[in-house]
Amino acid sequence: MKLNPPAKRVLSLILINFFFGLGFSNLGIAQKPKIVTIKTDQYIAKVEQNMWGVFFEDINFGADGGIYAELIKNRSFEFTKPLMGWNLQKQKDGEILVVNRKEVNEANPRYIQIKNETNDIELINEGFKGIGVKKGLRYDFSMLYRMPIGGIKLVLVLKDSKNKVIGKTDLPLLQTGSNWQKQFASFIATETDLKSKFSIIFQGKGNIDIDMISLFPSDTWKNRPQGLRADMVQILADMKPGFIRFPGGCIVEGTDLANRYQWKNTIGPIEERKMIMNRWNIEFAHRPAPDYYQTFGLGFFEYFQLAEDIEADALPILNCGMACQFNSGEVVALDELDPYVQDALDLIEFANGDITTKWGKTRAELGHPKPFKLKMLGIGNENWGPQYLERLAIFTKAIKGKYPYIKLINSSGTGPDGDRFELLNNSLRASKADFVDEHYYRPADWFLKNAGRYDSYPRNESKVFVGEYAVHADSKIIGANRNNWQSALAAAALMTGLERNADVVQMASYAPLFAHVDAWQWAPDMIWVDNLNVYGTPDYYVQKLFATNKGTDVVSITADQKNLIGQNGLYASAVIDKSTNELIVKIANTENKVQNIDLSLDGKKKIKSIGIIDELANDNLAQLNSMENPRAIGPKRTNISIKGKKINLFLKPYSFSVIRISFKS
Repeated sequence: MKLNPPAKRVLSLILINFFFGLGFSNLGIAQKPKIVTIKTDQYIAKVEQNMWGVFFEDINFGADGGIYAELIKNRSFEFTKPLMGWNLQKQKDGEILVVNRKEVNEANPRYIQIKNETNDIELINEGFKGIGVKKGLRYDFSMLYRMPIGGIKLVLVLKDSKNKVIGKTDLPLLQTGSNWQKQFASFIATETDLKSKFSIIFQGKGNIDIDMISLFPSDTWKNRPQGLRADMVQILADMKPGFIRFPGGCIVEGTDLANRYQWKNTIGPIEERKMIMNRWNIEFAHRPAPDYYQTFGLGFFEYFQLAEDIEADALPILNCGMACQFNSGEVVALDELDPYVQDALDLIEFANGDITTKWGKTRAELGHPKPFKLKMLGIGNENWGPQYLERLAIFTKAIKGKYPYIKLINSSGTGPDGDRFELLNNSLRASKADFVDEHYYRPADWFLKNAGRYDSYPRNESKVFVGEYAVHADSKIIGANRNNWQSALAAAALMTGLERNADVVQMASYAPLFAHVDAWQWAPDMIWVDNLNVYGTPDYYVQKLFATNKGTDVVSITADQKNLIGQNGLYASAVIDKSTNELIVKIANTENKVQNIDLSLDGKKKIKSIGIIDELANDNLAQLNSMENPRAIGPKRTNISIKGKKINLFLKPYSFSVIRISFKS
């Protein structure tokens, strides 16, 4: 694939593009069609129904400030700088204190103590790169407070980016003595604004302690209180992913073991979940994120619930007793690994256990008495070396001994080749691992050259999970500009190779998933958001077309008796969907020219005279989607006429097409 389309088009291509506007049926081009043969009666492999999934990590403000709909940053004053995100107005010395009660409440030690004598003290929160507010929407406020003396009233105010009041309500408070109480209030926004701020004005005399200051939009996913951003969940649900891998990759490991993800700290009452610094806070000097923490409002219960909501399998990843080897390389001693292993066993009981078990009872008390039906679990993320293998062996023995039905995902390191990969891949296959997790972030050319990577893999041994992959454009390109059409098209070409080898590659997920346009650390990413909006990149639409057209059985698709892996820039796969009685063909044309092909169906089944084609195409490989133009590249659906068992197609330059053809009953 060329990096850039030619600056000028030859006259014939201009005429071809003109004729495309008239429709395929009127296109007459003196080009001999390439014969592509599909054997519709010969099933090669089963397609797992969870094959195409998504990978969620709390990176790029994907959770706090993203899909977790909380609008208040540093709501419980637990950031390293306790008042980060807050601005205090009109206070005198000693009127506002940050109090630490670590001996009493280790999970949530800090709170604010206010002694209001004369002035109206104003406490202002900036939100996550501002607060997105929608006109006419209800906003729900809550906090913990105690007021031993006095009579303080709160005035809750939303102010837009120009300091105009766009939402307001009064909240009188009662004296509570020494007991903490929860207080709620709601109000309606009068305007829409992308970067508002939230104020609490304290009026009257008295002393008050406050904690867990929270503000949520009322239109959360399924209208759950303190829930998830509905638009971000919906764009995932629209993909129909087969699984969700969570809670991430590197954040599972942590910069050191103290910073690792511990699932038991992420369940239960919000105020009892122990916040930690997000490792992406300090990872990239060129993209500093000093205000990036994990409050765990989106915790393991919510992850399982989300997977269930969108009918995806849950795939949790757990720490294996190793911190990130690029950061500290810290490992827990083998004779102290038991608590890590027990966390894995307890998680399975939390997900699947009867309510009479300890952790099954905990799940039921959180509102989900039915099991979550967990089927698989990842042990470690991108860990490598003999130290990983010896820890993995201990986990595997314990988990398989108690839960033999759980499939285990094993790391093959940080890349798809080299000494690290070879050691792990060979060792894991020798031990008959369930899944070997391969990751690759490579240029477009690598994806094209590796579309046949799995053609020669063993068919009946350990399966492959391509847990993280994305085409990485030139490093000079940054941010959302990396999600260009070239990257998505190259990924589509490789994915035909994954699908063609569905008996080897049983699951795959693009990574990362979400990025905030004002707060990203890593790019490219599949879906970009701001405080009010969300759009899918060209990569999103490629992933969606695969996930919503997965079929049930792989069939052969060849040209000149060879798999289509780059001949004339074409890459293809084909599946039968037994549930709908259809043939589904996926073809990527990575050349800057129209391709005339004849699909020749070799089989006994008769086909209907009308099919459909969903097409992604653009003659500019640098084309992007954006907030302003979210579907610059998006699927265009048209009908195609079919005569006999040959289907003539003209594939546009730089295009990816999904063709669905129905068989007659």
